[in-house]
Amino acid sequence: MKKRAWFTGAAFAACAMLSSMFITLSAQGAPAPVKVTFVQEWPVADGFWIPWTLGKAKGFYLDEGIDLNIVAPPTVADTMKFLGTGRAEVAFTTVMDIIFAKEQGAPVIAIGRYGIGNNWGIFTQEGHPLTVSELKGKKIGIYNDAWTKAQLSLVLKSAGMTLDDVKMVAAADDTVPLLLQNRVDATTGITNAEGTELAVTGKQTPVFMPATAYGVPDTPIFMFAGNQQWLDKNPALAKAFMRATSRSIRYAIAHPGEAVAAFAAQYSKSFDADFVKRQWQDTMAVLGKPDSEQLKLNDRAWSELITAITGLGIVKQALPPAQYYTNDYLPLE
Repeated sequence: MKKRAWFTGAAFAACAMLSSMFITLSAQGAPAPVKVTFVQEWPVADGFWIPWTLGKAKGFYLDEGIDLNIVAPPTVADTMKFLGTGRAEVAFTTVMDIIFAKEQGAPVIAIGRYGIGNNWGIFTQEGHPLTVSELKGKKIGIYNDAWTKAQLSLVLKSAGMTLDDVKMVAAADDTVPLLLQNRVDATTGITNAEGTELAVTGKQTPVFMPATAYGVPDTPIFMFAGNQQWLDKNPALAKAFMRATSRSIRYAIAHPGEAVAAFAAQYSKSFDADFVKRQWQDTMAVLGKPDSEQLKLNDRAWSELITAITGLGIVKQALPPAQYYTNDYLPLE
């Protein structure tokens, strides 16, 4: 009986050994994907995240050997903290966050754009257009951040005014209710966020005054950024991340219904279906053609922005454009 028990145990051990060897050989043939943490710009999911949410679900990142970990920061101020300290390898953030982080010596750099221009401006309710000069003395809903005030300053400057000529009403996280409740005469925002909300929630076509028509630089607002130390050590992985991201953006543009459905499946409690669908339509409108130039950054846009914000005293010591961004990790096609 003992011999049979020993034989059985030995047989199981042999099988286990063979199984272990097979797993090891399989693992050697197909390396495990590398975890890459991708921190977002906002604590709550929004439709801007649709491409990489879809790309992760479709396996585009796994195809590049990446186990993508999409993380929402505790607050909007934490995105660059996560990236700069290495708690995240890459980030979806804003151009001004990158500039401010660089001014503080953080090891971060833009590695691609999300949108080909500046779609920020001033909204008024449908049927109530205002000229810039007519904003004098009016209440304007704003976000209490430096770049909002900088852009508004430049718009007002085109009509010979300053921030002192208007009454700014700061919103904690959303300027749209201020306008819909008639608590302000106009509000600031972008076409694929506040503009979307006014259309869906307010059920109207708001009047939009694009800031670029009044002297504000046409610089993309949103960016992909990387931790420079991680980029230096993992250039191939960084390129793989951007290839998968580019592929995800193009696929989401070509298949908007599938893209919205993937986002809804992951973040169904964040927004209603009508809003997400409209937000992706509005976002596609500012992403540009899905070609090799779609994510590419350039000196001109950065130079114009740096000159404008330096002139307003927002940044004390500006750096050359090449220190804020690189195209080294973008796909060639």
